[in-house]
Amino acid sequence: MSTSTSTRLRLGPLPKTESVKLTFTCPSDLKAELDRYAALHAQTYGEATDALALIPHMLAEFMARDRGFRRGDAKGKTPLASTKSADAGRALE
Repeated sequence: MSTSTSTRLRLGPLPKTESVKLTFTCPSDLKAELDRYAALHAQTYGEATDALALIPHMLAEFMARDRGFRRGDAKGKTPLASTKSADAGRALE
């Protein structure tokens, strides 16, 4: 897997995970931006991907970095807190 030295994306290479199917509806301009991000991600990491594959990882990264969400979790770890994405998010706080 090759990476571009000039481009660094917040979302790194995608891990292999167990999936649950959800339906996602968004505005057409957001879909266009997701498609652009997917193309740049594929170019950066040398692995074809599409917006649908990126959305769950983007949401996991967002939730891992949301301090309000983390503070609201009084019992400790949430299911996302045990994922690689959540661990990476905690390092940036």
